[in-house]
Amino acid sequence: MTDIAATMHGPDHAIAEKPKLDSPSNPIVLILFFGFLAAGILYMAYSVYVDVDASGAQPTTFLPYLMLFVALLIALGFEFVNGFHDTANAVATVIYTHSMPAPVAVPPPWWIRGTLIATCTGVSFAHGSNDGQKGMGLIMLILIGTVPTAYALNRALPASQMEEFRTASAAAAEVVQQKAAGHNIIGNPRPAVSLYVSRHKIDEGTYPSLSVLIQDIAKQVSEYGSFARIPAAAVGNTRNDMYLVSEAIRFLMKDKENDLTKDEVAKLSAYKQSLDNATKFIPLWVKVAVAIALGLGTMVGWKRIVVTVGEKIGKVHMTYGQGACAEVVAAGTIAAADMYGLPVSTTHVLSSGVAGTMAANGSGLQWATVRNLLMAWVLTLPAAIMLSASLYVLFVNLF
Repeated sequence: MTDIAATMHGPDHAIAEKPKLDSPSNPIVLILFFGFLAAGILYMAYSVYVDVDASGAQPTTFLPYLMLFVALLIALGFEFVNGFHDTANAVATVIYTHSMPAPVAVPPPWWIRGTLIATCTGVSFAHGSNDGQKGMGLIMLILIGTVPTAYALNRALPASQMEEFRTASAAAAEVVQQKAAGHNIIGNPRPAVSLYVSRHKIDEGTYPSLSVLIQDIAKQVSEYGSFARIPAAAVGNTRNDMYLVSEAIRFLMKDKENDLTKDEVAKLSAYKQSLDNATKFIPLWVKVAVAIALGLGTMVGWKRIVVTVGEKIGKVHMTYGQGACAEVVAAGTIAAADMYGLPVSTTHVLSSGVAGTMAANGSGLQWATVRNLLMAWVLTLPAAIMLSASLYVLFVNLF
């Protein structure tokens, strides 16, 4: 037990010795970097071309696609910067505890090295799932707003899922029609459903209007056979109806005022999942592009973040136990935030974890760094709000 405790605290030379962060530039690394960068851009451009062509849209001018390409590069630039900032946090502890080389330092025992690498991997995975979703969501907003005919609906759904959609649609329609019995809707059903989504209050028009919308969606899908065959002019309206119905069903299943049975809730839930499969999707090429941007960003800008986490938070370098504890806390916190849809920062979580281990270890904190971190966290929100608002006003007036 004493040996384990001593190992977790780390030998004196391991604490005092800084990892070697500087290494001569390797031409092969530069070639690989720019090769991945070029391959990612080409893959992205080719994928957009294929998707737009498959949608049947006939471009009359290439200006919107040029703007789309620029917007995608900006969105991926966000992920690139995110890579050399947030993702670099994940590798800081393994570098400063000599578990892995900065580009191999004296390693700790294999089981500690494995623990640290595993927790580092956990942070990277949780960060990719949390922050990566933000980048992918931003890209999907750009795609849907710019090329709705290609990305408003999931045209790649297999035939088996289309059949599941029809079955779930029929079952949901039956449930809602029973609740709407004795009531009729005249005119456009969307306002009544939108009113329920905004107020979460069931009235006499909720179920009849929802019933009409479900039937309209089923009619469109049945008429064209699949989402891929829905005409470009109708795609936007179909997506809006699907999204509205999905949100209405989500609130209905939570509403304590409804009298839905477990079987009825199950049928509505299956239908909602079918709607979400059609509207809430991310093409494979978007996931690949974001992953490449995150990885390349980490390759370029990891050093400053690693030095801050490893040297400038505590007064001594991290031990193996401190690194593992900080990583476990970071991975668990980010994964929980991802599960509950909470926007958190990997930098905030891991830096706080490292500071906690330094305080618990009695080694002390560098308060100047802690102060700067706190100021950055406080000022980031208002500064980002003002800058984005200014850019929006500028672009609206220019374009």
